[in-house]
Amino acid sequence: MRAAEQRQPRTIRVDIGELVLDGFGVDPEHVSASFERELTRLVRERGIPIAADGGRNPDTLSALPSLPAGVSARRLGQELARAVHAGLSGRGEVTH
Repeated sequence: MRAAEQRQPRTIRVDIGELVLDGFGVDPEHVSASFERELTRLVRERGIPIAADGGRNPDTLSALPSLPAGVSARRLGQELARAVHAGLSGRGEVTH
């Protein structure tokens, strides 16, 4: 077997301490489910480059997108997941 075939899948853990959604009339559980599905999809398809180099541990991701208050829970979760993935991939604003 080649070395790439022998490697075990890596576990990536993302802890969201608090997510505050002011002004949105959506079910937080639906937002959370959509967020988790989209972030899982993005990590599987694109990986997280900063995790490959020993893993950084950002404390805060900022510059999240502005979205209209009437956005659906599904879209809100997806957009938040995309912003988090961008930050974890080194393309967003990260503070330590």
